[in-house]
Amino acid sequence: MVPRSGRVWRKAALLLPAGIAAAHIAPAATWLPGVRLLLCPRLSGAGPSRHIALTFDDGPDPASTPRFLDALDALGVRATFFVLGEHVVRHPGLVRETVRRGHELAVHGWTHDRPWRPAPARDAEEVARTVRAVHDISGHRPQWYRPPYGILTSGRWLAARRSGLRPVLWSAWGKDWTADATPASVRALVAADLRDGGTVLLHDSDRVAAPGCWRSTLGALPALVEGCREAGLTVGPLRDHEPTGPTAASAAAGGR
Repeated sequence: MVPRSGRVWRKAALLLPAGIAAAHIAPAATWLPGVRLLLCPRLSGAGPSRHIALTFDDGPDPASTPRFLDALDALGVRATFFVLGEHVVRHPGLVRETVRRGHELAVHGWTHDRPWRPAPARDAEEVARTVRAVHDISGHRPQWYRPPYGILTSGRWLAARRSGLRPVLWSAWGKDWTADATPASVRALVAADLRDGGTVLLHDSDRVAAPGCWRSTLGALPALVEGCREAGLTVGPLRDHEPTGPTAASAAAGGR
């Protein structure tokens, strides 16, 4: 017969991995728009009145990013580009050109992987490595972090904070990574969720999406910007937006 203390320890040993996994993935609930908007408006990118933050993920991509830079120049708009470290080091000239044209760089991670297993040491190293690459190549230190797929685990949140980054997701997106995306669908989806002081998520690359889908995003840009301006909203990067309100961590701690 197993002593009672032995049974308790065995049960604890069985529950420990489940507890670790739960703690790891729990913050990812902020991927859900309802949860994020209600509990963590700052994480949603909720910013000052009459301003919209325009952001792009997954670059830099020499096949598509230059076209976005040209289109934004034509529109007189600056944006924030959440870049992947592995592509930053492969295309340093494009990184510098993005900054030269007045845009802001932010961290999207080193690679675009899914964070299902807890790996806090790896998360910390990859985020810090991307920060160093962006700073060394562009001369500017990034201040924002958006995890791949918008899945903010506890490890990735801590990695961002240790590197001095502020996590931010979005309040409106165009679902522009799909094969059936069109300029009209991208515009409609963004417009459906866009509110005063919101942050828009789009993509300037198709590396982890349907081939050529970035063309729909590019085609939607003029109407998106025009629609914002007609509504009396300015469009710009996150550095001009400064999301406000509680973060995921402060909300979980009761607002402290």
